[in-house]
Order: sequence, then C-alpha cells, then structure tokens
Amino acid sequence: MPFELPPLQYAFNALEPHIDATTMEIHHDRHHKAYVDNANAALAGTPWQDSSVEDVVTSLDQIPEDIRGAVRNNAGGHINHTLFWEIMGPDGGGAPDGALGDAIDATFGSLADLQAKVKEAGIKRFGSGWSWLVVSGGALEVMSTPNQDTPLSEGKTPILGVDVWEHAYYLNYQNKRPAYLDAWWSVVNWDAVATKYAAAV
Repeated sequence: MPFELPPLQYAFNALEPHIDATTMEIHHDRHHKAYVDNANAALAGTPWQDSSVEDVVTSLDQIPEDIRGAVRNNAGGHINHTLFWEIMGPDGGGAPDGALGDAIDATFGSLADLQAKVKEAGIKRFGSGWSWLVVSGGALEVMSTPNQDTPLSEGKTPILGVDVWEHAYYLNYQNKRPAYLDAWWSVVNWDAVATKYAAAV
C-alpha cells in the first residue's frame, strides 16, 4: 500500500506563538506531502512498493542504486515528519516524568542539559537536517542527521526530533535557528515521547 500523508491531530494554529499557522500548513500540506508523493513514485513497481516506511529506511542498502537517493530522501522525509507531528502538541512543554524523566536525568544530568545538547546538535548541523533524541542499545543518545536521513537507518530509534530545515522556522525566526530551538521545547508533547521511549527500550 502506498505511503499516505498522516493528518495533523491539531489545528495549524495550535502551536502558536512558537510555530505559526502558515509555517505548519506549508510544512505539512506541501513539504511532507511532497515527500510522500515522491517516495511512492520512486518505489512504484519495485518489491518495496507495499512495504512499511520503517522497512524501507532500514533496507536502503538493498534498494536499487538508481532510486536509492530518491528513496532515502523522500521515505526519510516521510518518517521523520510523521514523528515530528506526533511529538508536538498544543499542550506541550514542561518536563517529562516517570521512566523517561529518570532516564534523561541519569544520562544527561537534567532536562536542561538534554535540551542544551539537542540545541547544540541542531545549531552545528550545517545546512539542513535534524537533531534527535534516540534510543540506541537501550540507552538514550543525542545525535544529528543531515537532510532527511533517519536514525533508523543506523539502527537507532528516534523518540524526539526537531526539524532544522529552514522551512520549519524561517517565517517566524528567519536566520535565528537558536531562538527557534529554544522556543520549540514549549510544544513538545512529553507523553508522546514517553510512549515512544517505552516502546524502544
């Protein structure tokens, strides 16, 4: 079955003032839809045309070389953005508790220390890409990927990711990526992140 654009579970303006409605509409309805459409086009007529996006991005070395780049970029863009919408929400912010909160404190020292590492990874990502909190070997780790590469292709499970492509923030923040990364924590849905953490460990 071809990939489908997942509907947003909240209104385009639900994350304001941190992320504006126009950015959300363009980002979801145009950018994410283009990744879905282009991934489906690249995979059409191949053995992977009915595979899950998870199977596709974890099998890139088996994808024919002539379509591998398109699949990597567009299937990656689809799965990355799907997670991005899921781990944000209008009642976001605050701090995680329970097992996730404990793991963050044990691994990084505090939530503030984690946020600093995610911000640093996002700022240092030259050009376009993502900053991630992943589970790797049962442990938490911060990493960054270029373009639409996903940690899943490296055997790591992303549970939180912030998009640092300019289309994610430029209308509100222009070239101030650090300001966007600071504001973004106010829309993080920690319950959704905790659910992903529990499934990954």
